[in-house]
Amino acid sequence: MDDIARHPTVVAVTEALRGAGIEPRVRVLPETAPTAAAAAEQLGCPVAAIANSLIFEVDGAPLLVLTSGAHRVDTGKLAQRLGTGDIARAKPAFVRTHTGQAIGGVAPVGHPAPIRTLVDETLAGHPEVWAAAGHPHTVFATTFTQLVAMTGGQPVAVN
Repeated sequence: MDDIARHPTVVAVTEALRGAGIEPRVRVLPETAPTAAAAAEQLGCPVAAIANSLIFEVDGAPLLVLTSGAHRVDTGKLAQRLGTGDIARAKPAFVRTHTGQAIGGVAPVGHPAPIRTLVDETLAGHPEVWAAAGHPHTVFATTFTQLVAMTGGQPVAVN
């Protein structure tokens, strides 16, 4: 498990957190957490306190939506709110190109370049939220306020 904590994507996330003035609290999970429910079960927290990192493609550019594990993103309503073209779920290769991370472990930070980010406003209702830390076995604890600040994200209703 120590090897996972030293994985290049986890190191990139840790460095990004430190760069944002946040002391990283990365936890290596015994099993992968490809879904919010799997992460919540291993962490013993509500599924709604999991911040899923979902990458979408909008007009050829990536869009990161950090959504509560209890919600599904309504891409039609979101496109209307943002005044964009269609919002489509990104393919795995697109996700890896823009985040440097694989689906199932995509973190809100640690990407090769900044990505426009939206943060589900309902995450504000949890004193602690958990997000992937760059690898399917890793997560980190943070707050809604820190999540918005570290990503430069825009709080928004996602559904």
